[in-house]
Amino acid sequence: MPRPQGFSYTEQPDGTVLIAHQSRPATTLRGPRATQFLAEVESGDPQLVMARWTGNYKRGNERTARNHPRNRH
Repeated sequence: MPRPQGFSYTEQPDGTVLIAHQSRPATTLRGPRATQFLAEVESGDPQLVMARWTGNYKRGNERTARNHPRNRH
């Protein structure tokens, strides 16, 4: 799986974290979720962490879903 790219985040003075993908807002985190996100970003690969938190990453089940009888055309 290729490494995600183009993610950035900004921590606001009130503790809110804004995550953007290619300069477009992707998600906003507040409170304990923002704190947890910041801890994960510091301990791991920031691009992978941001991709996971925004839900913008491949999960590995795309081929399985494509082959499911319900999704065949």
